[in-house]
Amino acid sequence: MKKILLFASLALCLASCSNKATISMTVADAPSQKLAVYKLGVTSSELLDSVKTDAAGHFNYKVDVAKGQGEFIYIYRGDTRLAAMLLFPSDKVTVSADTLGNFSAVGTPDCELLCQVENDYSKFQRDLAACETSKDVMNVYLPYYRSRVSYVLNHDKSLTVVPVLYQNLTAGVPIFNQHTDAIIFRKVCDSLKTVYPDSRFVKALDVQAKTRENQMALSAQLAGAKVAGFPELTLPNVNSEKVSLVGVDAKVVLLHFWDVQDASQKLFNTEVLLPLYREFHKKGFEIYSVCVGTDKALWASVVRNQNLPWINVCDGLGAASTALRLYNVRSMPYSMLIADDEVSGAVIDGESALRKELEKLLK
Repeated sequence: MKKILLFASLALCLASCSNKATISMTVADAPSQKLAVYKLGVTSSELLDSVKTDAAGHFNYKVDVAKGQGEFIYIYRGDTRLAAMLLFPSDKVTVSADTLGNFSAVGTPDCELLCQVENDYSKFQRDLAACETSKDVMNVYLPYYRSRVSYVLNHDKSLTVVPVLYQNLTAGVPIFNQHTDAIIFRKVCDSLKTVYPDSRFVKALDVQAKTRENQMALSAQLAGAKVAGFPELTLPNVNSEKVSLVGVDAKVVLLHFWDVQDASQKLFNTEVLLPLYREFHKKGFEIYSVCVGTDKALWASVVRNQNLPWINVCDGLGAASTALRLYNVRSMPYSMLIADDEVSGAVIDGESALRKELEKLLK
C-alpha cells in the first residue's frame, strides 16, 4: 500500500513538473540585481514574481504553463524589457541579455523566433526615431510592414505571430492599419485554431479578426481593395461621416495638413488650392485636407464659407491627432503628394512646386 501511494505521489509530482517551463538567464553587468517577471494577458500584463540575479548576473526560474496555452513571459529591469519568451510545458530556455534590452534565446524554436521578432521590432523603432521627414517614415514603415505580412503568413501556426499582429507604428497607430489586413488576421487566426484551439490569445485574435472583417465590409473599397503604399487615415468630414484616405479614387492625391486658426493658411485654400483643384481635378487630382485643430465648429464654418469642394476632414484632437504622428508632421501647413498609391518624394513648397508636380504627374 505504501508503495502504491509512493508511486501515486511520484506520478502527481511528474505531472506537475511537466506543466512547468524553465528559464536559465544571464544578464551581463547585472550582478545581484532585482528583476521583474511578467506574464502577458489578453489585454494587459500581470506581474508574476521578482527574482534576483547572483554575483554573475544569473538566475533560474520556473513558470507554470497550462496545457494547450503557451505563455508570453517578459523579464524587466526597471522600465527596460530585457527579454521576451514564448513558453510551453516542459520547455527549457537559455537566455543571454544585457541591461539595454538586447537579448538572445535558445532552447526552443518558438523562443528563438520570438527573439528575432522582438529584435526586428526594436530595430524598426530605432530606424523610425531617426526619421526626419514623412518620406523617411514611409521608407522605413513600408518595408517593415511588408516583412511583417510575410512573417505572419509564413509562420501562421506559431503563436509568435500574435505580438507581431499587435505591434504599433506609434502609440495608438498599429502597423497593420489597413482595412484589407482583416484578411491576414482571419487567415492566421484560422490556422492557429488548428494547433491551439484553447489558447486565450487565439480566441482574442478571433474577436479582433471579426471586428476587422466588419470594418472591411463597411469600406466602399472592398470590391477593389488593394494594399496601399501609405498608412490609412479615416477621419470625419463636416457631416461627421468618416472618409478613408486609402479609399480616395484619384490618380494623384494631395494630403494637406493645415490650421484653421491661421489666416494665411485659410487664404492658401482660396488663393492656391482652389484654382489648382479646378484646373486639375478632371485630370485625376483630389485633395484630402486635414485640419489640425480643436474647434470643429469653426473649421466646418470655414469649409462651407470658402466653398471648398475637395475632401475636408478633422478629428478635433489638435496636436494629439494620430494623423500628425502617423505622417510625422512637425509644422503646418504641410503637404505631400500620393501618386498611384505611393507617397511622392517631391518637396511641395508653395504653388509653383505643386503646379510643377501636377503637370508632370497628370499629363
